[in-house]
Amino acid sequence: MSQEGYDKLVAELKHLESVERPKASAAIAEAREKGDLSENSEYDAAKEAQAHLEDKINRLKVTIAEAKVVDTSRLSTDAVQILSKVEMTNMTNKAKMTYTIVSESEANLREGKISIKTPIAQGLLNHKVGDEVEVKIPRGTIKLRIDKITVG
Repeated sequence: MSQEGYDKLVAELKHLESVERPKASAAIAEAREKGDLSENSEYDAAKEAQAHLEDKINRLKVTIAEAKVVDTSRLSTDAVQILSKVEMTNMTNKAKMTYTIVSESEANLREGKISIKTPIAQGLLNHKVGDEVEVKIPRGTIKLRIDKITVG
């Protein structure tokens, strides 16, 4: 994963632990003050929200612990790999596309970042500029020509 993606995960974890967790505890305390817990739907909802938050915090901790930050200065632009920014042409309709191949947790289509696990990324991996690759996608098969590879 990129350093930027790693830093975002760490910042999100810090926010969840320092801001969201105290809010969840306060909501539980407030609901508890409203009396009988056996019929207190606010209390149940607050406890459930806290459980979801703790689950999210734990998943983030695992992702961060297992993350490997890639030194982009050591990446090659000879062939497509993780963190490659790939400019390509759809050979059927001549549409130009640019995607950066990232880890699953960094994927964001609006930013042009696709997960390394997507069919397009898998089809492009290890190919070079000028290569034409056929990629199976849910709608069929597309043919892409790699025009340029840079480090995203």
